[in-house]
Amino acid sequence: MAGLASALAACSPGGLQWGSRSFSLPWAGDGANTGGLSPIASAPKEQFGRGRVNVALLLPLSGNAALSQLGTALANAAKLAIQFIEANPNIGENITISLRDTGDSAAGATSAANAAVAEGVKLILGPVTAEQVSAAGQVARTANVPLIGFANNSAVAMPGVYVLNILPETEMKRAVLYLRDQGRRGPAGIFPATPYGEALATAFRQQAIAAGFNPGAVYTFSAISEAQQIIDQAKPLVERGAIDALVMPDRASAPAFASLLTQAGATTETVQLVGSADWANDPALLGNPALAGAIFPAVDEAGLNAIRADYAARFGTNPPQMATIVYTATILANVNTLSLATPPYEASLLTNPAGFAGRDGLFRLHANGRSDYALVIRQINAGGATRTVDGAKL
Repeated sequence: MAGLASALAACSPGGLQWGSRSFSLPWAGDGANTGGLSPIASAPKEQFGRGRVNVALLLPLSGNAALSQLGTALANAAKLAIQFIEANPNIGENITISLRDTGDSAAGATSAANAAVAEGVKLILGPVTAEQVSAAGQVARTANVPLIGFANNSAVAMPGVYVLNILPETEMKRAVLYLRDQGRRGPAGIFPATPYGEALATAFRQQAIAAGFNPGAVYTFSAISEAQQIIDQAKPLVERGAIDALVMPDRASAPAFASLLTQAGATTETVQLVGSADWANDPALLGNPALAGAIFPAVDEAGLNAIRADYAARFGTNPPQMATIVYTATILANVNTLSLATPPYEASLLTNPAGFAGRDGLFRLHANGRSDYALVIRQINAGGATRTVDGAKL
């Protein structure tokens, strides 16, 4: 295991509440947040750390209110990671973070990335949304500076532009492999006709085939009014055992599909319902009786609580669910074998197949820019409580 493990080993144990994503990260091409600020980032908003290697952190600190609130919180997570480094005598202080505002637009991300490159940074962390990662990534690739963005869209990943988040293929791989290990033979899926839903559907097909399944029954819907028709189509396949697991990651529609499936005669034993990481800590969803017994992949509950108290003490609020990703990326940037290498952050080092042990557990960066992130499998019990039924795995 690469050097990040030792850096995090001294962190206090705890449990993470990853929860549903506090901000829906726009997908490339969906038209979200295209009209915001385009700051000319001539100087960083703030610098923290005392190391000699300059690392840029590009986050939305202005523009869209929800996005800028998230950006500020993620900047706080990076500060907390630097605080951990400075307080630990066994960890060298190798980096200085230059925080730059991207606003809420692609133009803002381009501006911030250009300013960071002009400053001579060796690594760029961020931005958050897919369109901004794509924009900043073009600048970074031209300058031959690696970038680790925080979008949950693998479409913007490419050599030198890495995405560190819970990607659709990561969720679907973890889910279908668990189903296979449990002896399920006929997984099917129901996905919304949105860019993210289509990405999940594609990932489901690919990962199911890789796991040895033949995922013939994959349904999409544009409106919840189509739910009854989909369940009517699936019912004969359920009755003859051709469908014995149903992946339905969309939080908004999952209760309706589950209820209709129960009315059609299916039980938890005959059809295992499977959600997504987006289900975690959604009280309304988890407390719905129709979803009792359903499972979903999720981030291990050890990470966020391990930094929660320190974060709250310093910043006066609880950290968002994405805080551990930025915390991990900051610690990763400081690792001796990466930051002090010649050249620093060389691709073969960042893509070490052994991976790294981050705040949430194991993760890997791949040469194509995509990442693997260790996930657990959780099950919903009656009353809305959940329990881990399978530990964290890549």
